[in-house]
Amino acid sequence: MSSHTIRAIATALGAEADGDLDLTVRRAAEPAMAGPDDLALAMDPKYAEGLARGAARAAILWAGADWRGMGLRAVIFAPRSRYAMSGLTRLMDPGPDIAPGIHPMTVIDPSATIGEGAAIGPFVTIGAGVRIGARARIAAHASIAEGAVIGEDALILQGARIGARVSIGDRFICQPGAVIGADGFSFVTPERSGVEEIRSTLGKRDEIRQQSWTRIHSLGAVSIGDDVEIGANSCIDRGTIRDTSIGSGTKLDNLVHIGHNVQVGRDCLLCGQVGIAGSSRIGDRVVMGGQCGVNDNIFVGDDVIAGGATKIFTNAPAGRVLLGYPAVKMETHVEMQKALRRLPRLAATVAELQKAVSKTGQSD
Repeated sequence: MSSHTIRAIATALGAEADGDLDLTVRRAAEPAMAGPDDLALAMDPKYAEGLARGAARAAILWAGADWRGMGLRAVIFAPRSRYAMSGLTRLMDPGPDIAPGIHPMTVIDPSATIGEGAAIGPFVTIGAGVRIGARARIAAHASIAEGAVIGEDALILQGARIGARVSIGDRFICQPGAVIGADGFSFVTPERSGVEEIRSTLGKRDEIRQQSWTRIHSLGAVSIGDDVEIGANSCIDRGTIRDTSIGSGTKLDNLVHIGHNVQVGRDCLLCGQVGIAGSSRIGDRVVMGGQCGVNDNIFVGDDVIAGGATKIFTNAPAGRVLLGYPAVKMETHVEMQKALRRLPRLAATVAELQKAVSKTGQSD
């Protein structure tokens, strides 16, 4: 494990530092568990108590903290703690251990092109006509199908599957088990199906008929921009005719499903178990909490924020903050929940009024 001076860490973070800037640390730690070679992370006054229980000589603290009074030899000041965490973890993360060069147990089609500086692990398969940019790192058991194009500085981890003709930009990160470019889930019946009927009638069915499903094949692929990250076991389906697309800077958490023909904009953040149904369009900088769902063939505007488990069934205007099932404005959802909590008391009040009215009627 490599060591870092306080000076080097502060420079990497663009942060102010004081004390013994040549002091070295080997890793980051919570304050109470930090040892002499650790950098304690106490970026909020509520964590100061933990410093006294630990043995850290250096820490990242909030602006204006009395670091000398805490017995420290060096300090880095972090006015925005989570942003400092991004830089610190990037500096200290050694990344996956993938040996430079191409492992002898990898299978690469002769027509594939691999950029300079690649590190490709064992049991990787790379198909015909694939083009992979410089400095790619591909871990064991990943597969890249024919015609796929991947930009520079890609990191593709264990067991990831990248399908045929998928196009991916630079600095791509793909976590283990993700599948990019599987066929879309698209089926049709020879006659009008029950699903089509209830969509048009909003639930009414004239009759229930036997029906069987015929597959619609996916002729499109998936196009992904630069600086995109795909979480573990997430799936992005190929388009039916045109490509499914993910904009630059967008990040997908684990277990996210993007259906066929979906267009996701730039710099979106889609948390775990988000599901977006086919042919929907998601704008730029959209944030969806865990287990959000988006109906097919609708539009979610730029800068929409949807809280966890929100279900979006209709178009959402740009900038809207949504919550609930079905999705409504967050302030409306809060009022609805307040009213819901009042229902038992309201029901009791109504019951008492019914009794009073009934007695009045009997006396007449």
